[in-house]
Amino acid sequence: MSLTLITNGPASTGPISIKPLINPDSDNMGLQNYNLSLFPGTFQEEQLACLEKNGIKRYVTGLNEFAPEVKNIKDPEQRAAVIKDIRETVALLERELATNIIDPEDEDFWTKVKLLKPDNDEFWTRITVRCGNEPLFLNPKTDPFDLIKLKAIEAGGFSIVAKSWEDAQNMSKPPKFFLDKTIDSVASRTQTKKLRNKSLSELDKLYSKNINKLMYVCKIVDAHSAQYKKSTPIDIMYENMDTYINGEGIERNELRAAESFLKAAALDMETLKLKALVKDASFYKVLAPRADGMIYHLQTSTMMGRNASEIVEYLRNPLNENILVDILNTIEPMWNE
Repeated sequence: MSLTLITNGPASTGPISIKPLINPDSDNMGLQNYNLSLFPGTFQEEQLACLEKNGIKRYVTGLNEFAPEVKNIKDPEQRAAVIKDIRETVALLERELATNIIDPEDEDFWTKVKLLKPDNDEFWTRITVRCGNEPLFLNPKTDPFDLIKLKAIEAGGFSIVAKSWEDAQNMSKPPKFFLDKTIDSVASRTQTKKLRNKSLSELDKLYSKNINKLMYVCKIVDAHSAQYKKSTPIDIMYENMDTYINGEGIERNELRAAESFLKAAALDMETLKLKALVKDASFYKVLAPRADGMIYHLQTSTMMGRNASEIVEYLRNPLNENILVDILNTIEPMWNE
């Protein structure tokens, strides 16, 4: 199957994906401190938005030339260009998904559409996005359903996914995910290079002088924290962090990857170890949330806090040393393997 992505916007310079929105300045039950948007192993799934007015349903698809956001475009030339893009995309999708050949310039275009009619409940109710802590990559050039999801996200069809990282930053209550099309300006590329070089320099220092700290940084930065143990070859840790800093790991945006690495590397050893301990304890189900929204130490049923940040402070308190020792006795043997 061969598709051609049609778009009036600027071409993306890298892979298109839906990524978790990690904002270190906005509390998300402490998960932001571990580069997580959701608890490990959990997902958010949402069906395409449907608006109803006077008994008439309208799905927010980005592929409806009669939608208010299209009809309200004041510039006739721009509106015509948007409608042309919609029709060409719908015609392409009809051909690939329904073997229905339609001329985008046909006066009766919409009466000949079979599958992507704006009110086709049976089809549009099957369009969903399922997002977790790892990027969900979209390939609209080869996958028709990825193209549909991309158009819907750009039209605001999913409340859990912002149209871009910039859009998410401007929202009073941003969603947990955003569409990343990796479009960089010259200025942002320069800033990215500076931070990337600084991160690589810091990585070299950890590699040469502080292997233990490097392991904890790996655990904090990498979503797959449990893979790092004291027996993990230092060259593997270095290579993984080098890959991460260069935007080739779970965070494909080089600027955010470099910032995340530098923030972790700047932490003191006690905080790093506690953060790594909480992250791995959650992964191994030593700690887990319950119905009341609090996180518990399962073996003793001790309530630890609402989020990862509160748990770190709980474990830092000398009065809770017995729980800290218990968790260490469970997790450290895995680290020492």
